[in-house]
Amino acid sequence: LLAVLLGNAMRFADSLGGARELSVFLEISGDAAADAAAARRIADALARRNDVAAVTLRTPDEGLAEFKRMSDLAGALDLLDGNPLPWVLLVSPAGAAAANPAALAAALQAEPGVESVQYDAAWRERLEAWLALARRAAALLALLLAAGALLVVGNTVRLDLAGRRDEIALLQLLGADDADIRRPMLHFGVLLGLLAGALALVLAAVAGLALAVPLAALSATYAGGLVPVGPGVAGALAVLGTGGALGWLGARMAAGHYLRTSRLAP
Repeated sequence: LLAVLLGNAMRFADSLGGARELSVFLEISGDAAADAAAARRIADALARRNDVAAVTLRTPDEGLAEFKRMSDLAGALDLLDGNPLPWVLLVSPAGAAAANPAALAAALQAEPGVESVQYDAAWRERLEAWLALARRAAALLALLLAAGALLVVGNTVRLDLAGRRDEIALLQLLGADDADIRRPMLHFGVLLGLLAGALALVLAAVAGLALAVPLAALSATYAGGLVPVGPGVAGALAVLGTGGALGWLGARMAAGHYLRTSRLAP
């Protein structure tokens, strides 16, 4: 479940990193026709720059409509005599500027007719730092959970072996070697691991269904509709395989220890 959540968070961050648009707010002169002409002239000039991949014009009416959709002030905005919003240019960096949009933002700020340039780099950097910390914490947590799984399976197998003490002693008297006695325990451990992996997948699926709608709404707000995904077939097989391997290892350790300590003296 943690891996699925972390994977979706990383996809969300990657989508933000790949769409490092700068919002260029233009000056308002009070003349709508002059502002429109100036916006198109500035957009054409910016589109010819080598460090700009694309420029998208957003009219004041489009900005106002979007603001109404994203806020509860639609009624108050309808009372305004005019549209107070400026023309906005959405600039996509190209080349080296894509890796360092802050430099392009400073250059655009100096362009004539530009009121301000918005580039929210700080929170993106904080998000990437938190994700790096989450990856490290997830790796440590995975090691702790793996150790816990080994202990749980080992203790379960040990209790099963203790309940079959007389049967094992009889098998040893009949000449059965450790491999023959250990084999059913290994199968039992693998079964426990597979069941634990299947349960984890079910819980991840349930959590995904419960969080799909709010996560989709959140991602649409920031990243244009990133759809949360589950572990997939490869991920599910990896979970089952890891569970089975941990179950086998825990059972082998417990069975080996039991057989060493309970072997009958000749």
